[in-house]
Amino acid sequence: MKHAVHFGAGNIGRGFIGAVLSKAGYHVNFIDVNEEVINELNRTEQYTVQIASEQKDSFVVNHVSGIHSSTQKQDVYHAIAEADLITASVGPGILPIIAKDLAGGLAEAAQKEKLNELNIVACENMINGTSFLKEEIEKHLSEEVKQKVNEKIGFPNSAVDRIVPIQHHEDPLTVEVEPFFEWVIEQREWKGEIPVIEGVQFVEDLNPFIERKLLTVNTGHAAIAYLGLAEGFVTVDQAIGQASIKQKVEKVLAETSEFLVQKYGLQQEDHKKYVLKIIERFQNPYLSDELSRVGRAPLRKLGAKERLVYPAVSLMNEGKQPEGLIQTIAAALLFDEQSDQESQMLQKDIKENGVQQAFAAIAGLPKEHDLVQQVVQQFKQYQK
Repeated sequence: MKHAVHFGAGNIGRGFIGAVLSKAGYHVNFIDVNEEVINELNRTEQYTVQIASEQKDSFVVNHVSGIHSSTQKQDVYHAIAEADLITASVGPGILPIIAKDLAGGLAEAAQKEKLNELNIVACENMINGTSFLKEEIEKHLSEEVKQKVNEKIGFPNSAVDRIVPIQHHEDPLTVEVEPFFEWVIEQREWKGEIPVIEGVQFVEDLNPFIERKLLTVNTGHAAIAYLGLAEGFVTVDQAIGQASIKQKVEKVLAETSEFLVQKYGLQQEDHKKYVLKIIERFQNPYLSDELSRVGRAPLRKLGAKERLVYPAVSLMNEGKQPEGLIQTIAAALLFDEQSDQESQMLQKDIKENGVQQAFAAIAGLPKEHDLVQQVVQQFKQYQK
């Protein structure tokens, strides 16, 4: 049996990546700091994945085990040296931490002349996550080991998409996930033969998939949150269930679709089906999330290369008027959630410097930019 090592035994690790790899015939060894989860994985060697749908289907994931990353360091290194594939879903901020363990395991294998051909894939909600992880690993390697790692180890970037609802279970291993998932890996950085893994798509260029997800799933989610909150809704399914909100979200996604089809030459009909599938996901009542949670971190989400400003500016550069995106950005500037630090920083900035200066600085645009002017106008409309 092939061996996969997966860093991160959380909901995405167990409910998505681990489940896909187990089904493909891998024994999956999870590495995590959660002692309870690691102990249960070793005791039961299986766990249940529930599908968040009306049917409430479920399946059992077998051939799993766990290693505690703090107290079993030598076991972690050994597992890395013996692995056929290494994956990670720990969150972007934790990648530098697991990089130390990966460097330790790879260095030990190299010293023992046991460094085999292997691929390491970061499965994070970030662009070029594996490239970032590779840079972090290299900080802990000697030049000699770094050379061997570059010869033997592949670091392909990947894009992943699966919504995990907020959940509580008696069994610490049981996890609930949505029916839909997408896992795309860029094959040009893959070392060795491309494996057949059901549910994984290998592609030459990952960029269209990354931007398609960012500007459909992430843009759509943000639009529902900010437009829904502006009209007093509390949850995603409540907001998208309101015809007026749904129409506004569809308008936003029609605008990002126009940009994506033009930039990457996507098939219009295929992309339309993808957008409809994404809207269906938002309508799933079993996945519903609070808008205040979906909308958090507005400073990041209003950034120049992010889900709202990036497509809006790109369309305006082509002489288009992205009214839906402008409306959504203005609604995002209203976001005022006490529990979210960025939200409070945003509101303080608007109060002290005015909405025009605040938004221009966040979006990295001159105050005179057409998008800034139109967003300010829309913001004032909301305040009436």
